[in-house]
Amino acid sequence: MEPRFNLMDNPIGAKIGRRFAGLGQAIVQSTVPKATLELMELRASQINGCGWCTDMHTKELAAAGETATRINLVAVWREARVFTDAERAALALAEEGTRLADAHQGVSDDTWAQVREHYDDDQIATLVYVVALINAANRLGVITRMPGGSYEPGMLAELTS
Repeated sequence: MEPRFNLMDNPIGAKIGRRFAGLGQAIVQSTVPKATLELMELRASQINGCGWCTDMHTKELAAAGETATRINLVAVWREARVFTDAERAALALAEEGTRLADAHQGVSDDTWAQVREHYDDDQIATLVYVVALINAANRLGVITRMPGGSYEPGMLAELTS
């Protein structure tokens, strides 16, 4: 697959991209564990078929010391015993928030109750924003056909500096 368009090679695309990356920086400054955020982003990216984002979040998790077992089981997290109850609540929110068109009610009351059980209001705000932001990023990657495989951990840090 060949990329259609490099948003960062375009002046307005790069300007918007830096601001978009800045939103991500605000998210990682929250008290939600970075691993939880990355797991959520990986799951949404898998669902949306974004090769670039799946590559990025898989490699960021590995670089942060996440085990291969946990990374490999994100796609089947419901059938795995390697995630905490808090992570499971976050993964459910990521899935249901990503599959809005597939679920007539969006995020279920049961999932919302699980999220409320494990996270405070500031953390919930972070979780909701991470779902929105990763879904937007996935759409950028899929629309422009950004292929997976070339990402190196930390390579987007320059966008926010």
